[in-house]
Amino acid sequence: MFDGTQRRIVSMWFPRLPSDRVLRTCPTDRPFALTLRAENTDRIYCLNAMAEARGLHRGMPFAQARAFCSDLGHAPADPVADARMLAVLRRWATRYCPWVGRDGRDGLALDITGSAHLAGGEQAMLDDMRGRLARAGFAVRLGLGDSPGAAWALARHGDGRGGERAAPGQGARALAPLPVAALRLDEATSIGLQRLGLRRIGDLVATPRAPLARRFGPNLLTRLDQALGRQPESIAPEPDPPSYVTRLTLPEPIGLTADVMAGTERLLRALCDRLKAQEAGVRVLCLTLRRVDQASRQVELRLAAAMRDPARILPLFARGVDEVEAGFGIDQLRLEATQVEPLPVAQIGRMQVAQDRLENLITRIGTRIGLENIQRFLPADSHIPERSFLIAPAAWSQPEAGWSASLPRPLRLFAPEPLVARGSTPPARLRWRRMALDVTRAIGPERIAPEWWLDDPQWRTGLRDYWRIDTRQGRRLWMFHTPQNPGWFVQGEFA
Repeated sequence: MFDGTQRRIVSMWFPRLPSDRVLRTCPTDRPFALTLRAENTDRIYCLNAMAEARGLHRGMPFAQARAFCSDLGHAPADPVADARMLAVLRRWATRYCPWVGRDGRDGLALDITGSAHLAGGEQAMLDDMRGRLARAGFAVRLGLGDSPGAAWALARHGDGRGGERAAPGQGARALAPLPVAALRLDEATSIGLQRLGLRRIGDLVATPRAPLARRFGPNLLTRLDQALGRQPESIAPEPDPPSYVTRLTLPEPIGLTADVMAGTERLLRALCDRLKAQEAGVRVLCLTLRRVDQASRQVELRLAAAMRDPARILPLFARGVDEVEAGFGIDQLRLEATQVEPLPVAQIGRMQVAQDRLENLITRIGTRIGLENIQRFLPADSHIPERSFLIAPAAWSQPEAGWSASLPRPLRLFAPEPLVARGSTPPARLRWRRMALDVTRAIGPERIAPEWWLDDPQWRTGLRDYWRIDTRQGRRLWMFHTPQNPGWFVQGEFA
């Protein structure tokens, strides 16, 4: 608050924020509602003005709403996306003042004390807010008063036709005709006051305070004093997210790889210090080198795991920096962490050192061929041999425990290759891939049934009886027989 200046608060209320967020990207000219499942029933979570005009309301069962309005459009609600949209609106509202905080799930509170004159006055500022939000597709109700409570009451219970602004020092007069619910009271307290005939804030102000406190508790008088400005109430703005950008401007241009790497090391140490303070690690780094001719060259480094150790990260920049054409010289270096992940402090042990070495190796190879091309096998929950594993990029997956198979599986698997053989037991001699093999030992059978809930052409022959075959020539094969459609096949080979 400035000395000698009356505190002024603006309350922004978005009564249809969830539906406005959806309809901004896919507008419609018919009733529309968002649904959310609660108590085993789909209920209306938010709706547009046209649906409200049809008599629908929030909390109404969706099946009942469809019976009232057959052409009702609908989509599932996403409270997480609504919260992100409110965060975007909060950042946008800082154009009017630096002190902006959230007010519930659908509102903002702005402390415009001393900043209204920058927009041409309070009324001009409110008109500008309303106009910009309307053009962006958001319905908004505004309230302006001497306290957050007064602004909240005027935004949600004002007439919406210019009466939402209380002149400085006139908060009590502006709030007097509003209902007691405008004091942010719970439903039970509001109903209890109305039963006593205290329906307006003005009626409450004229009533002795002691009986009200004895009957309804201290919260009622606290809310009343906050709305009238007798008791202070703060606005808690959200802190800005940490910035992971460092910049170095040079007095003289440089062009040698060693000089660029020295500047990068200086930036990297400062950036890693910020990451350590936030217990975060970087996955993607972007080094921008600005030349004296104002052209820029970028070196992107994608890491196999979140890191914040400058000694491990710096050598990985060497190849990219060496390929940059410096031209007439580089006069500015800018290093930005474009992708950051949580990296809490952990005890360093022998296994952690081995894991760090593996991640460094994956990163070095990935800078040449791409991190997506370095893959690892992961176990999958399936008893079908060819479905018992997944292939995932090593940089975005973690090694898991080995396969839990009761019997050994071959190191190599391939598509089933037919053999010429008869009977349900392995033959004494067989010919596979133009090789004549003599069977010395056969272990089995292991019967594997197909997954009936999946239609796999490879398993339309039905059951399979698998055998482990040792041959005199040294080949160790994995074969199976299909009793429902007699035939022999080779599908794998043991090491």
